[in-house]
Amino acid sequence: MFDPSLERPRRPVVSVVTPSYQQGRFLERTLESVAMQDGALEHIVMDGGSTDGTLAILERWRDRITFKSERDRGQTAAINAGMSIARGEILAYLNSDDVYYPGAIAAAVAAFERDPSVDVVYGDADHIDVEDRVIGAYPIEEWSIERLKLVCFLCQPAVFLRRRVIERFGAFDENLHYCMDYEYWLRLALRGARFAHLPARLAGSRLHGDAKTFRSAKAAHVEINDMLKRHLGGVPDNWLWNYAAVDSRAVVPVALRSIAAAFRWNGFPSITLLRTIASWLLGRTRIAPPLRFRETE
Repeated sequence: MFDPSLERPRRPVVSVVTPSYQQGRFLERTLESVAMQDGALEHIVMDGGSTDGTLAILERWRDRITFKSERDRGQTAAINAGMSIARGEILAYLNSDDVYYPGAIAAAVAAFERDPSVDVVYGDADHIDVEDRVIGAYPIEEWSIERLKLVCFLCQPAVFLRRRVIERFGAFDENLHYCMDYEYWLRLALRGARFAHLPARLAGSRLHGDAKTFRSAKAAHVEINDMLKRHLGGVPDNWLWNYAAVDSRAVVPVALRSIAAAFRWNGFPSITLLRTIASWLLGRTRIAPPLRFRETE
């Protein structure tokens, strides 16, 4: 006689969406890192019509992934399109140049199962180079919405969310091309989503010169500041001088650009910003290096 108490509990399906465009040199490592994960899993690759050999790679993986390769409206639209067809109860997106570490998905699923009230789980991660060598740890922090306003301390490939997040808060903002992940975490947090930090190393976030936020750093910072102005009503000082220091860290140019940025986004420089600039000019403090945010493909 069948005893239902002996039936193993069903593990939730996890859907991973990979937006892809001209990243054939990294893509197979990304696919392998997903394929090695445990549990019920689907992997959806949304390629924007790459011409660098990506399609041949996807064809080799046809029996293990779902994919589409055609011209699209960019990375954010590809992520949303993939998630719209995903079947999983837990969702994630992994760029075509990043990788999961062994056991990453199982660890995220276990974290969700331990606390059904959690909407988003984020783990620790590394920066890796083009040869998968670890450059250093991504600066992950314990959860704080106030800190999130100042720095994006979640590493996107190490973030997982429940399907109900998309259903309740909507999809990624397709008007954004550089900070779609930062905007999403901030939007969720401001609207009451629950985040939980998982102190386990889940992913490698690749740094390389072809990443679009390296190629277009100034445009990326403009987009971030516009986004912060929209959500917060103003741009924190650290993001103003981060924007100002993109092209140069020479004191006078950064000071002048910081003041101009304050007028542009906040209407007037804050007292704190003016004091910080005065301290730079007097040589009492050094200009901090630009804050790093998620480098998109």
